[in-house]
Amino acid sequence: MSSKGSASGTTADIKRALRVGVIGAGVMGSNHARVLAGLPGVVMVGVVDPLPEHRTRVTAFAGCRAFETLDDLLAEGVDAVTIAAPTHLHHEIALACIARKIHILVEKPVASTVEEGREIVTAARDAGVTLMVGHVERFNPAVAAIKQAISGEDILSIGITRVGPFPPRMSNVGVVIDLAVHDIDLIRWFTESDIVEVQPQLSSAVAEREDIALLQFRTASGVLAHINTNWLTPFKARSVTVATRGKYVMGDLLTRQVTECFGFKPDGSYSMRHLPVGHDEPLRAELIAFIDAVRGGKLPAVSGEEGVASLEIAIRCLESPARPAASTAHKGPRRVVG
Repeated sequence: MSSKGSASGTTADIKRALRVGVIGAGVMGSNHARVLAGLPGVVMVGVVDPLPEHRTRVTAFAGCRAFETLDDLLAEGVDAVTIAAPTHLHHEIALACIARKIHILVEKPVASTVEEGREIVTAARDAGVTLMVGHVERFNPAVAAIKQAISGEDILSIGITRVGPFPPRMSNVGVVIDLAVHDIDLIRWFTESDIVEVQPQLSSAVAEREDIALLQFRTASGVLAHINTNWLTPFKARSVTVATRGKYVMGDLLTRQVTECFGFKPDGSYSMRHLPVGHDEPLRAELIAFIDAVRGGKLPAVSGEEGVASLEIAIRCLESPARPAASTAHKGPRRVVG
């Protein structure tokens, strides 16, 4: 394959540098470009963005070329791209790249709708190209430590808090798609089970879309889980707790401290220890995993099917009506009888 084509998986292709581009030069896309430019065996071809100010910023930030259109980038020849454009553009961009046999990593959520996500998955499978979804939290070293700690355990419940201030960037989605979809993916990954019951409580306190979400789930394996997320907290907090029959694991995803309680005794005493946690940058680990999947023709760390499944649960949270209070509920003080 020439540098103008896409990766084909031959020995010569695997040994040569992989030509990669980034689509979208916002905050996430700029970081993609920065990381990819520093990876060995990767040629960072450039970044696409229609906005001149974004192209100027990414050129200075990542030291790479910037293009105005996708066709301009593809004309330079790329083997793989990461798609960090707005979600409503994922479907069109992904299909255009897949049609050219270009491997893709699509930032979460994989698409605007489940139907679009499934079309992307089908197209990638039919074309024989790698499709990975960018659920970067899986690559957080604290999350990896939690996953290892609960491996083989009988999980009973999971609680996740992901809160912070209203994002300065304008967004066409609320907290469920922007934030909670991370944790829906983590619940499915931790339990290795599908979510079968959804009980959402949503509120729009200051934003047009939901900015508070309290979400409850039950997995097919019987695990109860909940997510607390909002844009109303003046500081960022990211925490995970997992209760199993043998231990209780607590993780702070920002400080990357993971603590395990175990050895529970009848008198209420127990032992506690801090678990070792790595120091890798999650985005760098994610992009390395993508490059490795492309080079080796292996299954990606986060498949397109997994990305669609998490999106489907997130959309169910938005579509499921809140349960009304029982008709027998008293609206005023109870009258004392007798």
